[in-house]
Amino acid sequence: MNTIRYTIAILFTSIFIVSCGSDVDKTVSEQKIPVTVTLSSNTQKNASPFITTSGKIEASNNANLSTRMMGFVNKIHVTVGDEVEKGQLLISINNSDLQAKLAQANASITQAKARFSIAKKDYNRFKNLFEDNSASQKEMDDMTSNYEMAKARLEAAQQMKNEVNAQFAYVNIRAPFKGVITQKLIKEGDMANPGVPLLSIENPSNFEVITSLNENEIQQIKKDVPVSIKIKSSGKIIKGKVSEISRSAQNTGGQYQVKINLSKTIENILSGMYVSVEFPVEKTNTSNDKVLVSTGALVHKGQLSGVYTVSENNTALLRWLRLGKTYGDQVEVLSGLNSDEAYILNSEGKLYNGAPINIKK
Repeated sequence: MNTIRYTIAILFTSIFIVSCGSDVDKTVSEQKIPVTVTLSSNTQKNASPFITTSGKIEASNNANLSTRMMGFVNKIHVTVGDEVEKGQLLISINNSDLQAKLAQANASITQAKARFSIAKKDYNRFKNLFEDNSASQKEMDDMTSNYEMAKARLEAAQQMKNEVNAQFAYVNIRAPFKGVITQKLIKEGDMANPGVPLLSIENPSNFEVITSLNENEIQQIKKDVPVSIKIKSSGKIIKGKVSEISRSAQNTGGQYQVKINLSKTIENILSGMYVSVEFPVEKTNTSNDKVLVSTGALVHKGQLSGVYTVSENNTALLRWLRLGKTYGDQVEVLSGLNSDEAYILNSEGKLYNGAPINIKK
């Protein structure tokens, strides 16, 4: 019985070893099949004729509307998305205090007019008496002074009324230009406070892109230069022209702001969309030239990025890189690859570290 069991165990072990051996041979044979690859001629040094940066689309004409008066919001006459005309009433704020001040101003004007009328009559009467030598110089001086004071009080009362009327503009918020309501920041019944935005409005007929460049890049950008803008959400390309270049980065963290006016386009553009901007620049051969590789050749693993190069044994060798800014379909290599080293652009099979390769001519 024991002999039979021993014989069966030996037979099973032999079958298992033979089976595993065939799998190992099959894997080894597969690994020995070279992967056909295409190499870059070499890494491109400052091959990109432009600087690429990120930005955001904004309406050229936009405003956040607020008030200089404190009061409860009585009525909001618009909602987000409404098209409004210049001067259209948007928000009404409680103005009972102003109404009381206006009544006081009107009463002051009435009183000042009455006093001025009396002072004017006295002045004219004493003027005639003085010319007839029937009034002394002192009496004439007193009447003149009284007349001028009454005139000044009337002017002050009228100016007070003008001030009150001007304040009504801050309790009746009107559209400063034709546009679209983009944001409502308060509700009816809320307290409006001086300087706090209540509504946002913009004119969607003209757009611009706001972006920033560092101190090395800003020197290469000129006003009125045409640029290409890629809308990140749709991938569409639109054109624009540099309109403003900031010459100070004191309050922007070392970044210089650049504004670009967008050309008229049929593309659906909305304020707040993110874009990438390509500024054309002149090629240079200075020591500061960049080493660039194709983004399509990059291999990513977690936070690491790299490319496959060719080892001395003609196998694939994964080289991890430290990358910089992206320039179109290329990315800057800060370290990990020299400008005279070739890398694998693409392959006709799966690559891995140590895989034998066949370089396509």
